[in-house]
Amino acid sequence: MTTDKGQMWVAGLEYDGSGFRGWQAQQPGVRTVQEVLTAALSRVADHPLEAVCAGRTDAGVHALGQVVHFQSPAPRPPRAWLLGCNSALPDDVNLRWVEPVDDDFHARYSAHSRSYRYVFWNRPARTALGRQRACWVYHPLDAAAMHRAAQALIGEHDFSAYRAVACQSPTPMRFVEAISVQREGDLVVMDIRANAFLHHMVRNIAGVLMAVGKGDAEESWPADVLVGRDRTRGGVTAPAEGLYFHGVRYPDFPAIDRLSKPSHEPMLPGPAIPGQ
Repeated sequence: MTTDKGQMWVAGLEYDGSGFRGWQAQQPGVRTVQEVLTAALSRVADHPLEAVCAGRTDAGVHALGQVVHFQSPAPRPPRAWLLGCNSALPDDVNLRWVEPVDDDFHARYSAHSRSYRYVFWNRPARTALGRQRACWVYHPLDAAAMHRAAQALIGEHDFSAYRAVACQSPTPMRFVEAISVQREGDLVVMDIRANAFLHHMVRNIAGVLMAVGKGDAEESWPADVLVGRDRTRGGVTAPAEGLYFHGVRYPDFPAIDRLSKPSHEPMLPGPAIPGQ
């Protein structure tokens, strides 16, 4: 559907967050995903425009299935947006698909849930190829224990103990739909799906589960931390390089929902949460 502002478009993108200071555009000279994406889209449109994402990511965090929307009166077919934008983007970010959508769509507010993936590279020797794509842990991790411990986080809870001190959300309440931990070779992968996430919530959960996996904490500890609602009891915040924005669900927009589900990437294990 078009309006006086033009056609509404939705796009899926992936990026290696290693070279970015996060999603959100900042002051001039600070490299962000939003900055380079809007510059590329504006070049194709031949006018300035804005891109709104499904979920902002921090510095160093990657994305396999980020979703954005933008609006433009420029008469461009989807292929022109996709190829034209990718030719103008740097190598560490690109669009995967672009589709027209009704103007009542919003990348953030139309989302019913979001999925994140956290990847541990678990072997005695460090990794050269995965050094900015996973969190290296040389102590053996018990993925089965991590998975069992994580199940206490499912449901609607006050996640005060799992959010950053600087988190600006007006409420700590979040509903975790599913969480799993599995091992595939040297990789231990945590997948989590929720209605929304607090600042550093996934990385703090990963840090707590890492302690369980190493045997430094009991399987009951993640639940104890949750009930305590005290961030100072929550252990370390896992590093950004292991975190991926994995996918978004839009059941009210079936065509977009099919495109924006978490993807299977050859480098990483496939979705572990049923129904993704």
